[in-house]
Amino acid sequence: MDLIGERNDLIDVILKKNDQMNYLVCISKTPDTTAKISFKSDDTEYNADGISFIMNPYDEWYALVRAIELSESTGGNVTVINVGPASNDIIIRKALAIGANNAVRIDVASADAYMTAANIAGYAKDKSFDIIFLGKETIDFNGSEVGAMVAELLELPFISYASKLEVSDDKFTVTRDIEGGVEICNVEGPFVLSAAKGLAEQRIPNMKGIMMAKSKPLEVINPIINTPRVIAAKFIIPKAKTGVKLCDPENMDELVRLLHEEAKVI
Repeated sequence: MDLIGERNDLIDVILKKNDQMNYLVCISKTPDTTAKISFKSDDTEYNADGISFIMNPYDEWYALVRAIELSESTGGNVTVINVGPASNDIIIRKALAIGANNAVRIDVASADAYMTAANIAGYAKDKSFDIIFLGKETIDFNGSEVGAMVAELLELPFISYASKLEVSDDKFTVTRDIEGGVEICNVEGPFVLSAAKGLAEQRIPNMKGIMMAKSKPLEVINPIINTPRVIAAKFIIPKAKTGVKLCDPENMDELVRLLHEEAKVI
């Protein structure tokens, strides 16, 4: 028997396993896209009464799925992290059902983007993640702030609005949409990436994934920061859109009058 050859093969397998990528995916809970928007407490707080909540689509469909795809193709571990109360556990379990390996919830109801980013960065700073994924924005606030803040707090490169991500020899090629074209970036980990449409395709958790999610670890930890820097003074719902007025193409005088007196654009 070639014991030396077998020993070297075993060492190669161990080194390869230890070399596997480590991904962190930040997920958030948002109102369902069909939810009716209203506010309470003198218009300072979103009215969640009777609202169904979902995992933010940009986090789920693109960031999470691409991280899982990479772990499946090249080996690695996918951890999902959420900043929020225990009621968020249902969307965390969905992320585990889709294919994440383990999860962390920072037990605080975040009140602004910095509070969210600081808690994520505080958790990630000593964990050696190769990529930290986020959706490009949440569909309720549309701020696109957290990713850049996490990158700054961890002093890592940040690539936003990624529509394609490929890996070769531990180096990453990222494609992102820009005004009038696309930009292709080469980067080595660790770095932070925000995911846009095109990065992956939505996955529906199957029954096996749902059953396995029940036994996957979900660690709950205390927040590092629990005081927001920004407080919403008031939310305002836009006025309802009015119907379209049609003008006879032969009646330019009427069109000019409407643009001047009603639309007030001329």
